[in-house]
Amino acid sequence: MYPILKARYLAPTVKLFLIGAPLIARKRQAGNFVMLRIDETGERIPLTIADGDTRAGTITLIVQAVGKTTKKLCSLEAGDSVLDLVGPLGKPTPIEHSGNVVCIGGGVGTAELLPIARALHQAGNRLISIIGGRTEELIILEEELRRCSDRLFITTDDGSRGRRGLVTDQLRDILRDRQQVQAVYAIGPLPMMKAVSDLTRPSGIRTFVSLNTIMVDGTGMCGGCRLTVNGTMKFACVDGPEFDGHSVDFDELMMRNRTYLSMEQEADRHYSHECALAERERPS
Repeated sequence: MYPILKARYLAPTVKLFLIGAPLIARKRQAGNFVMLRIDETGERIPLTIADGDTRAGTITLIVQAVGKTTKKLCSLEAGDSVLDLVGPLGKPTPIEHSGNVVCIGGGVGTAELLPIARALHQAGNRLISIIGGRTEELIILEEELRRCSDRLFITTDDGSRGRRGLVTDQLRDILRDRQQVQAVYAIGPLPMMKAVSDLTRPSGIRTFVSLNTIMVDGTGMCGGCRLTVNGTMKFACVDGPEFDGHSVDFDELMMRNRTYLSMEQEADRHYSHECALAERERPS
């Protein structure tokens, strides 16, 4: 059992968990993830390690409540625990002293971006960060990213914060000077990472994307996270999760990620119904 030491909401559907996991905290690097299972009847889900403290023996996970398992996880509080945590898994993000680097986080992808941005900053890069969300309330970790960035831009779909539009609108303006950027790191929804990669491809700017695909065990044995990179099959859990964005077949990956959509929706409906019944039966 892994104790939840702290839990707080960063946004209406996004929650931060500080979890006691000393062995994972000792080994984790930027880009690593864990496979988490809440209880014996639950599924395993991959979650990027947003931060870690070796002295305290803790890791930080940031979760968006979008389906049954993540909603159930977000219902937990400090004092609760999760049954399983396996990690750190995946290859660490390639961190180099490249010069001028752009880091882009879309939605909860900003949580996955933060440890990478910190590592790039510590490596001596000049960091330009762009974070985006549908609305102002979905912008997370702004101050944390600001502290490790030389410049920080914010975009929202509805214009409620920062620039109205998409992260790619801001990136397009930055890329007008080809010499300004040597590498781009993008984490967020698949369509966003595809759009970023399409934008940087003509200039040949190295573009790293983090692919959080369907995973069952996180060790490369189940084959659920397979994707095509440069025409070759790869496994996101052991070959990634970072890949060259210009080589990923995003269209195939987006199609594969919808494989269990109807089952996920049914599980979510069933869980919501159970929660509603439990709420009605609770003594007033």
